[in-house]
Amino acid sequence: MRITSWHTIPFLAALSLVLTLAEIPRADWFTTAALSLAAGVAALSMMGAAALLGGRWRLVEALFGGLDRVYLTHKWLGVWALAFASFHLVFKAGMQSWDVASIMELPPYYTRLVRQLSFVALMLIVMLALNRAIPYSVWRWWHKLSGPLFLIVILHWLSFKSPIAISDPAGVWLAIISTLGVAAAAYKLLLFPFLSSHGEYRVAAVSAGGGAIHLEMEPVQRPLPFTPGQFAFISMKHDGLREPHPFTIASGDDASDRVHFVIRGLGDYTQKLIREAKVGMYADIYAPWGRFKRSLTAKRQIWIAGGVGVSPFIAWLTDPSAVGLDRVTLFYFFTPGREFPPVDVLSKMAHERGAEFVPIPDGPDSPKFNERFSEIVRAAGAESVEISFCGPKGLLKFVRARMREHGIPMANLRHEFFEFR
Repeated sequence: MRITSWHTIPFLAALSLVLTLAEIPRADWFTTAALSLAAGVAALSMMGAAALLGGRWRLVEALFGGLDRVYLTHKWLGVWALAFASFHLVFKAGMQSWDVASIMELPPYYTRLVRQLSFVALMLIVMLALNRAIPYSVWRWWHKLSGPLFLIVILHWLSFKSPIAISDPAGVWLAIISTLGVAAAAYKLLLFPFLSSHGEYRVAAVSAGGGAIHLEMEPVQRPLPFTPGQFAFISMKHDGLREPHPFTIASGDDASDRVHFVIRGLGDYTQKLIREAKVGMYADIYAPWGRFKRSLTAKRQIWIAGGVGVSPFIAWLTDPSAVGLDRVTLFYFFTPGREFPPVDVLSKMAHERGAEFVPIPDGPDSPKFNERFSEIVRAAGAESVEISFCGPKGLLKFVRARMREHGIPMANLRHEFFEFR
């Protein structure tokens, strides 16, 4: 069983409430003061957990089933931390009858200042994380402030007079989650470029079309191992393109040790990359990440790709060790004039491996898709069909609706989240 956002957030909220109520008189449990204190504990817990998830530690990725899911939970932790912090700010988290003390004594002026700054810091972190209008290069550097800003929130907890002592269960919990969060933030900010798995690559070939680009890159020294369907962070050694950016590995791990990326111009960074990428440029590739793996036991497999979401399926089709591809149907949703690689190239790839390829240029309501999808389910049986999906959220919602109509269990769906920001 994998951890999800809806496991993490309720667990942290419930744990914070239970630990807080244990430190105050039972008669005060249902007061706004008690709830405000619990909300503050929850907000700090969620910020610490978000910082922990942002560290890109392998163990954390394994627990959540992929870095894409880690990032999704990371985002929602920030949102809910702001919600709980807002409640904590509005209502006073204390009563005259409580025995309170601060863990770290500060002058009254600075105690109040840190309290206000901690809320502003959290609000700034969440706004930066959710604002897609900010250019990626600017967003990334501002987001690096999350770790230092988290220290302000910790200082507020330590200087705030409350009934929670550092030796109490709630105090021990906050100390643990804060320490882990700070350690993960420090690792990501200072040590990740040196300690994470990465290698230097050179652009060996470039081709473009339909608002996308195909990069073929060769290792300068040793190649990086990866499993088809995983992704990498690319940091081009070129002005304006140095920020590590995630892209699915389209193919590689062959005799030449070259790795391929198919990249769509969806934002300012990718559009600049398409314009300026040239043979001979160098890049650092941080990999592998992600756990989007092909089913090896399914009686019948349906792969559904939307736009550049076809990249992991290209990796699966070109994997020399792959077997059972004759049980696969690949549906490729694309906008005419923006398909890349071209439809005929993908069709040839699929044909050579014995897989069925069905291009869908007319959107989710395409009769071609609905008819062929229904035929496959009727022939194999709903329980025997496993679906792998990579594409936009809107298309994923449509696919789930078709699965419900045909009685395909949701457990038979594997998908990778298409967007990180």
